[in-house]
Amino acid sequence: MIETYFQPLAHGITLSCRATGARGRPVLMFLHGFPEAAFVWDFLLEHFARAENGGYRCVAPNLRGFEHSSAPTDVSAYRPKHLVKDIATLIAIEAPGQGGQLAALVAHDWGGAIAWSLANQLPHLTRQLVIINSPHPGTFLRELKHSPAQQAASAYMNFLIRPDAEQLLAQHDFRRLWEFLTRTKNGAHAPDWLTDAVKAQYREVWEAGLTGGCNLYRASPLRPPRAADPAAAAIDLPHAMLTVSLPTLVIWALDDLRYRRC
Repeated sequence: MIETYFQPLAHGITLSCRATGARGRPVLMFLHGFPEAAFVWDFLLEHFARAENGGYRCVAPNLRGFEHSSAPTDVSAYRPKHLVKDIATLIAIEAPGQGGQLAALVAHDWGGAIAWSLANQLPHLTRQLVIINSPHPGTFLRELKHSPAQQAASAYMNFLIRPDAEQLLAQHDFRRLWEFLTRTKNGAHAPDWLTDAVKAQYREVWEAGLTGGCNLYRASPLRPPRAADPAAAAIDLPHAMLTVSLPTLVIWALDDLRYRRC
């Protein structure tokens, strides 16, 4: 059974969370992406909480700006350092009996971007890292700078930073967002997992607000460069910001239209 609750953090942010399993057990934490929310992990939360699958305490927070988590209005509040602080603080709350350390951090898309940063800056907070379709920031930066194919695949990022992006995304019952979830290399089709019940969950999250998700893109310079906005082309990440020493599993769906093979 999924437990839902609001977790206040010491720095003034509250995250709405979903969880399974007994407190005090080793903790798995799951970070979602955009245009998703914590509910996308429900199957895995229930799976890994079962005794035969490890009996973990499984926690999936909604990132700041998503669902019912705090949604600061200042774009700068969505910079990576603030997102990492949210998750680091939540880990300390959820895993005190484990020495403040997760058994694993599992993350997808934007959640993956946060997880790469946390693993680089605060590797003692998790024993393992699992990344699902979220490129290492160094690799992604390289491709945004030098690969026309990746620049074209990531062009949607420059749409999402528009001041009217939320209004455009909400038009016609979120038509653009449904296309985002259903479009593949073989055309658009509704996958089997996108049932009416799951659609209702997505719709509820999107109706709660899209500004937080768009602000993730507005606060990040990792996007294709344009004449008036050099973005990624102007960045040079030092090696110290790219190193991840944790055991890391990367799971990659090769039909993802937003990331080119490289």
